Amino acid sequence: MSNDRPLEHDAAAAQASGGKMKRKEFEKELAKLQIELTRLQAWVQTTGARIIVIFEGRDTAGKGGVISRITARTSPRVYRHVALPAPSNREKTQVYPQRYIAHFPAAGEIILFDRSWYNRAGVERVMGFCTEEETERFLLVTPAIEREIVVQNGILLRKYFLDISQHEQRRRFEARIDDPVKHWKLSPMDVEAIRRWWDYTAAYQRMIQATHTPDAPWYIVPADDKRRARLNLIRHFLDSIPYKRVPADLPKKIPESHPRPKGATDGLGAGTLISSYY
Repeated sequence: MSNDRPLEHDAAAAQASGGKMKRKEFEKELAKLQIELTRLQAWVQTTGARIIVIFEGRDTAGKGGVISRITARTSPRVYRHVALPAPSNREKTQVYPQRYIAHFPAAGEIILFDRSWYNRAGVERVMGFCTEEETERFLLVTPAIEREIVVQNGILLRKYFLDISQHEQRRRFEARIDDPVKHWKLSPMDVEAIRRWWDYTAAYQRMIQATHTPDAPWYIVPADDKRRARLNLIRHFLDSIPYKRVPADLPKKIPESHPRPKGATDGLGAGTLISSYY
């Protein structure tokens, strides 16, 4: 889109202009976007396009939630969700971007990075997992790496940062404590995200300042309203890719089954049947 530009905003003020989006409205709009995501999928497969989408942001900002909405109705062979764990001892000795480059797309693939090489400028910097010199070196070379290895090689790169207010982050952490199915989302690092809010703020400001370039700009998504943030991000992503609708190669009718062979019986003949719980 010719008029795309990163947004400057205060997360709380950006949400104050309207109330929270209702579920019914959200699901109606999401269904439309998911149809478009499948059309983008068909175009990527037909043309052999390669796309990388980076999802960064504060803890609890909703990175996993928007990725799950993107992948809910699409093929995992095309939309590949990559969320790398902490590096192994071997990976710690590699050139820093090496383990991420291993997941770059082949023709016909869209890679969704749930956090990315920008860990070095965020959590690693704030938590002391790397030195200040290592972080500043990373910020110096990353624009060139993204330009030469990604963009100049024909890979489409989109970088999104989901931003939330301090109050909303605290509220979401407290909700995780109260909800047993969300306990797995809590970790000691999450506690530090609250305690070191301003350290993370400074780190993210420096990260975006150093790596927002014409070749690989950052797009900031206000995310206090999760539903609105998901729709805004997906809509922007779709609008930013010059895809065209590819006619679906579908059969005109479903054929009849072959006749039942003589002596054939229904059922599988073995195994334990599970059907009595509900």
